[in-house]
Amino acid sequence: MRWIWIDTFVAFESGVSASAVKNVTLAEEYLYDHFPGYPVMPPSLMIEGMAQTAGILVGESRGFKENVILAKVRRAEFDEYAFPGNQLRYDATVDSLDDRAAVTSGTVSKGGKTIGRVDLIFSHVNQANKPIDLPDHNFVFTDQFMRLLSDFRGEADHG
Repeated sequence: MRWIWIDTFVAFESGVSASAVKNVTLAEEYLYDHFPGYPVMPPSLMIEGMAQTAGILVGESRGFKENVILAKVRRAEFDEYAFPGNQLRYDATVDSLDDRAAVTSGTVSKGGKTIGRVDLIFSHVNQANKPIDLPDHNFVFTDQFMRLLSDFRGEADHG
């Protein structure tokens, strides 16, 4: 099973910025078990939500021709937790992008208030330079991730 930590895109400017939201709900098991009696979405999962938002932004800007791998978390600072009933917004911006890597910066907000700052570095892995133990197919941009972007653009036909 692959966990998706964003629900939908709300803004997307190719190669520039992307915004996605995540509705935090008690129906997700990780919240129920994380701190019994005090369910919170841990910052590590908010970092992953930002990585998914920014990673799709980076991948789309390069035509999804290669896997985009999170290489480094440059900064991750959080002032508050997210609780069931909150809606998180991930705003990601491309700071730099070249043939080998991308640098992004972003904020995590709830209720219009910034609660976190997350800056990431991604590596591009194509067939020519992939490590020997990685699969031959694009394992990052699965149908689940691609559907998030196509739904936002109104391109999807899920019949």
